[in-house]
Amino acid sequence: MTAPSPDRPLDEELARLADLHGVATSYRPAPDRTVTASPAALVRVLAALGVDASTPDAVRAALAARERETGLRLLPPTVVVWQGADGGLPELPAGTRLRVETEDGAVHEGSDGAVLEGSVEGLPVGVHRLQAHAPDGRTAQAHLIVAPDRLPTPPGRSYGLLVQLYSLLSRRSWGMGDLGDLGELTAWAGRALGAGFVQVNPLHAAVPGSPTDPSPYRPSSRRFPDPVHLRVEDVPELAYVDDRERVAGLLERAARLRESVLDKGALIDRDAVWELKREALELVRAVPLGPGRRAAYCDFLAAQGRDLEDHATWNALAEVYGGDVQQWPAALRDPRSAETARARTELMDRVDFHTWLAWLTDSQLVAAQRVAREAGMPVGLVHDLAVGVHPGGADAWAQAEYFAAGMSVGAPPDAFNAHGQDWGLPPWRPDRLAASGYAPYRSLLRGLFRYAGALRIDHVMGLFRLWWVPQGLPPTEGAYVRYDAEAMLAVLVLEASRAGAVVIGEDLGTVEPGVREALRERGVLGTSVLWFERDWEGDGLPLPPSAWRADCLATATTHDLPPTAARLTGEHVELRDRLGLLGRPLAEERDEAATDVAEWLALLTRLGFLSGTGGGSDLSSEEAEVQAVHRFLARTPARLVGLWLPDGIGDRRPQNLPGTWDQYPNWRLPVADAEGRPVPLEELAESGRLRALVEVLRGEVRG
Repeated sequence: MTAPSPDRPLDEELARLADLHGVATSYRPAPDRTVTASPAALVRVLAALGVDASTPDAVRAALAARERETGLRLLPPTVVVWQGADGGLPELPAGTRLRVETEDGAVHEGSDGAVLEGSVEGLPVGVHRLQAHAPDGRTAQAHLIVAPDRLPTPPGRSYGLLVQLYSLLSRRSWGMGDLGDLGELTAWAGRALGAGFVQVNPLHAAVPGSPTDPSPYRPSSRRFPDPVHLRVEDVPELAYVDDRERVAGLLERAARLRESVLDKGALIDRDAVWELKREALELVRAVPLGPGRRAAYCDFLAAQGRDLEDHATWNALAEVYGGDVQQWPAALRDPRSAETARARTELMDRVDFHTWLAWLTDSQLVAAQRVAREAGMPVGLVHDLAVGVHPGGADAWAQAEYFAAGMSVGAPPDAFNAHGQDWGLPPWRPDRLAASGYAPYRSLLRGLFRYAGALRIDHVMGLFRLWWVPQGLPPTEGAYVRYDAEAMLAVLVLEASRAGAVVIGEDLGTVEPGVREALRERGVLGTSVLWFERDWEGDGLPLPPSAWRADCLATATTHDLPPTAARLTGEHVELRDRLGLLGRPLAEERDEAATDVAEWLALLTRLGFLSGTGGGSDLSSEEAEVQAVHRFLARTPARLVGLWLPDGIGDRRPQNLPGTWDQYPNWRLPVADAEGRPVPLEELAESGRLRALVEVLRGEVRG
């Protein structure tokens, strides 16, 4: 296939073909600027969708085929009906007979479209099978998604804690925070602080290897959690391991690993933690499960089905061939090949080990959410869904037919990044998703909602469109590919409603017009970060609390942004300067940051938030300002208000510094105080500074 040169003008037929396949031929980085996609990018993106556009003749043939298919089609692959909403099925020829088989096997039949449409409200929510038979002989089958009109509003207003779990070490964890620590944090925050939720980073399974990529946002699998988060002592069978001397030795090594981080200034070493936990878990696995535990494990295997079998098989194969599928023998790169089936049989013991690990981790996550609810939290645990997966990981291997080969998700150039971004994550193919009734997406959501009171969706704009970057081309040479947002939202609302869960969309940055409105209509909350909330269409000054939206999670910072103390003091600018990340002279960056902070402090002062902060004369100016920032957040109408846990003790170090790789210890820092001293969970619970800040929120945010 020979692609046209990038500078070839975009012809009308190629543009039409791209549009028919949901590929945008241009985008607008600013309201007054439109950028046209290059023909080379469009050809590559269309090829990833199975469309040959390499020559003018190929374009014409593909265009004719698509238009013919569209003209003959009775139904799209997936049809969405919202309960309680006007409209429903697509317009069909008079006399068309319809048949719906629901998830539970019930059958509804009618003719003329109107007959069935009139009874759509009687259909249960779910993903059903729809058949159409037109009088002219045409037939069609489709998936019919019937979803609640919107998600329920969260019960009252509440505040909660935001934390990266790995950073939350206790005096019982093994060198990084674990699910036992999470349970302790939620029980304390709910019972002692009155918090309504705790939000954590993605706990997805990482790609194994040494060193493992520590970023929780480029996982091997989003479908299953990572067993590195297990609290080994909470696995019941540990008590029955015969070799007690070896168990004692493992616990001593765990203590040394923990002390190296908390007491000696070492970075969190995920690989060392997992090596130790895996050794312990291999011992534990030798202990037979009791009848009740065995029955629960079998139920889990049956419920998770082939998804779990594929995940465990990939992990077993990765132990032999490494964590990158592209380096495996060719036959094993296909999860359905005869060679893979033979390897699964030969490695059955290791496959079972990894299914067992998935069960243990799922069980501890479910227990953590139960602890949160028992502590009085109306929401409980907020889990984070990464935007994609590693191209060589378990999900990309097991679900290869759903991913666009040779493509990566990223972002086009904008005012903040002139070169664009390539995140190295393969995108889902929208056509394959629709043809399957969004099966992998539904499975993913169901798995997460097993133990989530709420789900935060990273880059929620990806439900509408994603920037595809062809492999080998720079991010500037990409194109937006549109997804069926109505179907993606319907599945999300359906699965969240079934779980009784809240959904929060991370909608920061450049957002396509209409996206926030569509999300709000379906009950999906947005994300509002204080420093970005300005009157961008007016004078550019900070927005007062009354001007903020209510349907959001309001915070002062995130894992990708400076902690509040560093923002207030300007230390984040100095850090970026030391690492060579500034795009302008240091003096200009300092002045802009100082002006930004000064404008916010001026507003906080005018509102009276910087006086009478409750700390008396012993309160430092920095602590008073941090409290004032959070008093401001509490005065907004936001339904959820989040406190970045490190802000509670003055931590100045970001957990992740975008634009760096090995220059900064991303994803490896424990929660620390203003001096950089790691603070374990036990001391956090005794921190007067943290409690004073929590009282600011507790006194303002009322359900």
